[in-house]
Amino acid sequence: MIQALDHGERHGTGTRTVRDLVLGMADGLTVPFALAAGVTGAVAASGLVVTAGLAEIVAGAISMGLGGYLAARTDAAHYAKEYAREIRETHEIPDEERAEVAQIMFNYGVREPVLTRVVNEIASDREHWVAFMMRNELGLERPDERAAPRSAATVGGGYVLGGIFPLAPYLFVGDAHIALYWSILCTSLALFVFGAVRARVLATPILAGAAQTWFIGALAAAAAYGLARLVSHAI
Repeated sequence: MIQALDHGERHGTGTRTVRDLVLGMADGLTVPFALAAGVTGAVAASGLVVTAGLAEIVAGAISMGLGGYLAARTDAAHYAKEYAREIRETHEIPDEERAEVAQIMFNYGVREPVLTRVVNEIASDREHWVAFMMRNELGLERPDERAAPRSAATVGGGYVLGGIFPLAPYLFVGDAHIALYWSILCTSLALFVFGAVRARVLATPILAGAAQTWFIGALAAAAAYGLARLVSHAI
C-alpha cells in the first residue's frame, strides 16, 4: 500500500511574498519620488518636501497594506465559496462529479481499466475528492490562513522601504532643488537595482527589466515635476 508522503515542501508562500514585496516597493519608489519631484517644482525648502513625502509614505503604506490584506481575504473567501459548492455537488450530483474526475484523469493519460479504479479511489474520501476538484478542475489551492496579515505587512513594508530612497537626500540637503538631483540619483540607482532583481525573480532579461522599471519611475517623476512647475508659475 502506498503511503502519502509529507516531505516538508511548501510551494507558493515564497512566490506570494516576493510578489507582495515587488508590488509595495514598485509603488514606494515611484509615487514618493514623483511627489517629491513635483513638490520641489513649487517650493525651495527641503523640509516641506520631507513633510509632504512622509505623509504620503504613511498614507500610501496603509493604503497598499490594506489593499494587500483585502486581496488575500478575497482569495480566501473565493476559495471557501467554491469549496462549499464542490461539497454540495458531490452530494447532489455525484455521478457528474465522478465523470469530471474521470475526464481529468483521462487528460493525464489514465485509461481503462485503471481509470475506473482511480476514480473510485479518489471519490472514496469526500475531503480528498473535493480537494482534487478544487486543484485540478478550478485551479485553486487552499489559501494560507495567515496570508492576509502577512501580505499587508509585506506590501506596506515594501512601500515604506521604497519610499526611503527618494526622500533621503532631502533630510540632509536644505535646498530642495539641489536635493532633487541627489534624489534623482538615489532613486534611479534604486529603481535600476530593483528592476534588475525583479527581472531576475521573474526570469526575464535583467537589463531590459531594470531599464523598464527605471523609465517608468523617471517618467512619473518628470510628469509630476513639470505639472508642479506649471501650476506654481500660473498662480
